[in-house]
Amino acid sequence: MQDTTPEFQRLYAARFRAMTPGERMLIAASMFDTARALVEASLPPGLDETDRRRRITERFYGRELAEAAYPRDRES
Repeated sequence: MQDTTPEFQRLYAARFRAMTPGERMLIAASMFDTARALVEASLPPGLDETDRRRRITERFYGRELAEAAYPRDRES
């Protein structure tokens, strides 16, 4: 789906090119913080810390990495 006009795409790209690397990094970090807050808000209450971290990792990076980082057998 493409709902952005070519003119606006050019303006948008020019604005990002005009930013310093630090400004771009701050925007990226802010977007990640917002995404993480949304993921955390969607989790059921009462999860232990390991399960909460596993679920956050799974949402961002996939099940394989989440299980490698927070294996279920570690909790036993």
